[in-house]
Amino acid sequence: MTQETPDETAGTADGPGQVRVVLVDDHRMFRAGVQAEIGRTEETGVDVVGEAGDVEQAVTVITATRPDVVLLDVHLPGGGGVEVLRRSASLMGAADSPVRFLALSVSDAAEDVIGVIRGGARGYVTKTITGTDLVDAVFRVADGDAVFSPRLAGFVLDAFASTDAPPVDEDLDRLTQREREVLRLIARGYAYKEVGKQLFISVKTVESHVSAVLRKLQLSNRHELTRWAAARRLV
Repeated sequence: MTQETPDETAGTADGPGQVRVVLVDDHRMFRAGVQAEIGRTEETGVDVVGEAGDVEQAVTVITATRPDVVLLDVHLPGGGGVEVLRRSASLMGAADSPVRFLALSVSDAAEDVIGVIRGGARGYVTKTITGTDLVDAVFRVADGDAVFSPRLAGFVLDAFASTDAPPVDEDLDRLTQREREVLRLIARGYAYKEVGKQLFISVKTVESHVSAVLRKLQLSNRHELTRWAAARRLV
């Protein structure tokens, strides 16, 4: 984990037009890429004041630095982005300089989007977003706006317009968050190598996750897996 020691101005802007940001993602190389893309403070106005790779690190860094915005991955070791949000509720609710959260994830699944928004995140964008658009999203969230990648806003509108709780899917609940990510990509026709590239994991790890998914769901092959996922509108 890379963490800057907070100075006496923690929780306040470092300068006019600047937004203080913490990056939370379990892939170090991805964090480095985001840092390189948006962390050029003189150009972008974004000051990356800390990083974290799991829930415990995230809560520690966010509490210490009190950033304006947290860029939060949905799937993290230790309980996921929702757990970070739960444990940061007091910071989000602070009357003076509340910490705001923007989900930044490879997942575009409705359940992930709705979960973090219900948890208190102000927006949700996918990792296909450009650096320029991400900077814009960070500033908008810092100003209190809600920001979503285009097709994801519909998930939230549908979810909050409905008075019915989403049905429990016991089969899906057997899978870990990472297994669900692999499941969706495989069901969309991605090759193992492409899945690995998307999720920053090895082909061998992808194979292990697929085997676990097939075993837990009592399916025989990826064709049955694709039909299973399509029937539940996961793809």
